Amino acid sequence: MSVVIVDYGAGNLASVWRAVERAGGRPHITSRPEEVLAARALVLPGVGAAADTMRNLRAAGLVEPLREYIASGRPFLGVCMGLQALMSYSEEGGLHPCLDVVPGRVRRLAGGPGLKIPHMGWNTVRQLRPHPIFAGIPTDAYFYFVHSYCVEPDDPGWILAETEYGECFPAALARDNIVATQFHPEKSGAHGLQLYRNFVEQALGARVA
Repeated sequence: MSVVIVDYGAGNLASVWRAVERAGGRPHITSRPEEVLAARALVLPGVGAAADTMRNLRAAGLVEPLREYIASGRPFLGVCMGLQALMSYSEEGGLHPCLDVVPGRVRRLAGGPGLKIPHMGWNTVRQLRPHPIFAGIPTDAYFYFVHSYCVEPDDPGWILAETEYGECFPAALARDNIVATQFHPEKSGAHGLQLYRNFVEQALGARVA
């Protein structure tokens, strides 16, 4: 298996599976800790609340395997809740500890006059620096968002891209083997598919058709 997709009961797995397959990967969905640890490349997708996410990850015995996998240096892609779960804690519905891979917090979007929360729909993503995950994707390309909370890393150097919705918030984080997006590339048309293709190519170490 080339790309393992973590199943912790959060849904949205089918669209991620299809995107990875269309991008040239061989997707495998699992909730088994040993398969997470053995993965060549890993996608942590997700929708929903931080408390539910962490509760489900703990119940499945996946918290330590995820931390161990990420620490191994192998390719990791977090999507939406898979981004927020990387932070130290979330303020959604109280204070909830997360994976603490990226020091920082998850906080509610500030919103603004005429702006509905959740932030739902297409928005531009401004790239702050070059990164292979955005190869072939122009800055200010449109991606699809569905969220009420955003991440705030202690070290702004983690921020790869940002989006404006009443305020500037991180749309993507990246460092070493970790890439994570607040938007849903699997729902983002050609640019989202290109992002998955870039991830698969990096993970496999070769260009895929």
